[in-house]
Amino acid sequence: MKKEAKNILEYTAVFQKAPEGGYSVTVPALPGCISEGDTFEKAASNIKEAIELYLEVASKNKKVNFIQTGEIFSASVKVKV
Repeated sequence: MKKEAKNILEYTAVFQKAPEGGYSVTVPALPGCISEGDTFEKAASNIKEAIELYLEVASKNKKVNFIQTGEIFSASVKVKV
């Protein structure tokens, strides 16, 4: 039985279309928190689960800075190669 959540935390998730199809997704505020899915909806569901597991493990290891600080945004950048 899953225990009831005490707090609602909000994180920025970065989705990227994979060349082979589907999406990969990362959470910049939680290094190493990565997931994927065949559809955007599945990737979103998977990253929510990954975040919950990440925070569960981090809390057991006494790493308690779970709050996303600062605004995170993305922008396209063009470079010459």
